[in-house]
Amino acid sequence: MGVGDRGAGGGSGEGGGGAGAEVGGEGAGAGGGGRTGGRALVPGLVSRYPLGLQLPGVYAEDDFVQRFAAGLDEVLAPALSTLDNLPAYLDPGLAPADFVALLAAWLGAEPAADGAERSAVSGAVRAHAVRGTRAGLADEIRLAFGVVPDITESGGALGSTTPGSPLPGSAVPHLTVRLRVPDPTAFDTRALTALVTRSRPAHLPVTVEVLGTD
Repeated sequence: MGVGDRGAGGGSGEGGGGAGAEVGGEGAGAGGGGRTGGRALVPGLVSRYPLGLQLPGVYAEDDFVQRFAAGLDEVLAPALSTLDNLPAYLDPGLAPADFVALLAAWLGAEPAADGAERSAVSGAVRAHAVRGTRAGLADEIRLAFGVVPDITESGGALGSTTPGSPLPGSAVPHLTVRLRVPDPTAFDTRALTALVTRSRPAHLPVTVEVLGTD
């Protein structure tokens, strides 16, 4: 028995009778870690390229050879199915859940909260473009924890035609990230701090605060 995909989805299809390549599957979400699955047995999946039909004619009516080749077809069919549907595996909207985690690793996407893994992969290129900015950090925190943070920083930008205009921002560099959640004691503050530390500009001292919503 071979290894294939089990779940919802679409693709060009591998089987002749609608067994087809199924893009979906069970498994770890992006950055989930610890959950396994995804590639699963696909009983009855039909190969589009039966080996028995490709053998010399002398074996066409040999029952043993044809049954032996059919057993190999069952092993190879899921692999051929995966290759037929390879574009779907590279699409975060269609890929099996565990493969989304692999896409996230390839793209360097930050771990996301359950249900937001595909959005994190889809937005990875944009996230890299704004990494280190206030907007980029806010998006990463929102995807990872499902909460929009309050971010204050010392930097600033100002356009002026008046010479000697005061510089914007503060002379003392700082970054403060505040997150309001229903139960601060149950929140993973260390994970938030680690994410902010990875994504902040290297020269900025950072303060992370997790407060209640009341």
